[in-house]
Formats: sequence, C-alpha cells, structure tokens
Amino acid sequence: MVPHSRPAHVTDRARRRRAMWCSAGIVSALLLSGCGASVEEDGSGAPKKSVTNCGQTTSYPSPGKAVAYDVSAIEKMFSLGLADRMRGIVLPKTVSSVIDKSPYRDDYQKVETISDSVLSQESLVGASADWVFAGWQAGFSEERGVTPDSLAKVGINAYMQNETCYNYKSDTSDPEPIDATIQDLKDLGTIFDVQDRADALVSDLEQRRKKLAEDPRPEDQSRVFVYDSGTSEPYTAGKRTATNSVVELAGARSVTSDVDARWDTVGWESVVTADPQAIVVVDYNKQPVEDKIDYLKNESPIKDSPAVREDNIYVMDYGEAVAGPRNIEAAEKLSEYLRERGLR
Repeated sequence: MVPHSRPAHVTDRARRRRAMWCSAGIVSALLLSGCGASVEEDGSGAPKKSVTNCGQTTSYPSPGKAVAYDVSAIEKMFSLGLADRMRGIVLPKTVSSVIDKSPYRDDYQKVETISDSVLSQESLVGASADWVFAGWQAGFSEERGVTPDSLAKVGINAYMQNETCYNYKSDTSDPEPIDATIQDLKDLGTIFDVQDRADALVSDLEQRRKKLAEDPRPEDQSRVFVYDSGTSEPYTAGKRTATNSVVELAGARSVTSDVDARWDTVGWESVVTADPQAIVVVDYNKQPVEDKIDYLKNESPIKDSPAVREDNIYVMDYGEAVAGPRNIEAAEKLSEYLRERGLR
C-alpha cells in the first residue's frame, strides 16, 4: 500500500520535479494515446508528443525513464525495441514465469524490476520515473492511490492501455482488444520517436490477422472454454479480453464471450450448459498448470464435457493470453491445434 505521507526527501524531490516541469512549459500528462497522435514543439523548440488516450489529449516530451506494469504493457514496449528507454518494470511475482517463455527474455534481464508486486506511486517516485504505462484497474487504481491524475501532481506522465479505457471517467470508447493493442503500438511509436518500427510491426500483425480472419471455418464454430483458475467459481475471459479475440481469430467461439467484462468469475452452471469442446488453460506460476488440468479432469463440474473426454485441453502462456504483440501468434497456434483436433 502507499503511505498517506511520504518521507521529507521524497516530498522535496517531488516539489523540485514539479517546478522543473512547470518551468519547461510542459502540459501535465494525465492520459495519452488512442485515437490519434502528433508531434509539435514547445516554446524552447523541444519536440513534444501529443496523443489522445481514453478521451483525453496530452502533450509532453519523449520519456527517458519509462516504467511499464505487467506483461501486457511491458511486452508492447519490448516489441518496439524500447528496453533502453525504460527505467524499470513492475512485474508481479505471480506471473514472473512468463519470462522464460517470452521472445523478449533478454530485455526482461536487461531492465530492472523495481517491484514484483502492485504498481505504487511511492515506488515510481523513488525510481524517478517520468512516464508510466499501465491499465485502468490493471495497475492504476484509485483504491491504492496511484492514478494518472495523482502521478501528474508529482511530475510523472501516464499512458493508459486502450483496452482498459471502457468506462474510465467520461470515456465512451469500446475498442476491440486487438484493435486497442494496435493503437497502443502506434502511439508508442509516436511517443518514443520509433514510428518506423511501430509501422513495420503493425503491418506484420495486421497481415497475419487478416489471413486468420479469412481462413475457412465451419458455420457451427467449436465451443471453447478459457480457464484461468478457480474451483467454486471459474475465473475466465470475458468479451473485453484479448483472449476472447484470440479464440475468435483461431476460428472458434468462447463460451463466455457474452460476459461483459475483462477477466471475471462466472457460475459453473453456464459453462456446463455450454458443453465446451475444447478448453484453453492459461499458464502462469500462481498455480501449476498441471494442477489446473488435474482439477478439470477429475473434480470440476465439466469433467464429463466433450473437451475433457476427448482430452482437448490446450495450454496457453500468460504472455500470449493478455493483450500484446503475441496475441496473433497465439491465435495462429490455437488455430492449428483446433484443426489438428478436428475442431476447425
């Protein structure tokens, strides 16, 4: 938790940072990116980046000490070669196993982990961060006192993951999760002056996405249940998650695609009624994936489902399941698995 009061040396440093930013004539950064981005100059001739994020437009210079929270934001930055622009990452220890399977493993080793817990304003100020990339209620939190507004007061800019903008303040945008990731990558290209890298990556992802969408699929698509965890109630992917989009791109239908949420718990009864033909199990180190599969096969309410009877249980790494540059590859791999199992 964030203390109600900070030590004197932290407070003084925050005041100096506020004064420095104000004297530079920089607009306070609350949220930034989304519908568009541009580059302009302030009175001193220094370039500023202007992006619209979650309904708010903000301008500021390119960050030099960026911090990203959790795998989704972290790997979006790594995918654009921005590790050397990062002050650090906040990677909860419950998902740290993602590093070993990530194509960005070397970047994870190069960038300091400033916290293995939740995002906190205290740790960001202590690290002298100048920009933070996280999601609403997925990093940023009013309850814990770390929000784009509170960070602006201590001279730290913030960018919100577009996937999480829905219902933030007055924002009414409702982007499809992979569209939101594409927008994040474009905005990062503008913010960090790496537009060419962003354009190349986005072009590749969009071409592969188009191919997946155009691949023939049965009219009656296979029913897939995404299982994160939980026994009394399963924790699963709602329609606002990238995982739901991955399943759709793979040519199937998530049985919880009607849940109007990101990740959430649902009743087992609805899953049993859906009679899933395949199960996607999300793998991270909070709980061994072998234990999850054992529960599904031997104790869960869906142990008699077609998915379990036919052993159609597919393991998906956490880094592929959350919004990020690996979603398209995840869809390609799941599509191939479903085809091999006669489910596509």
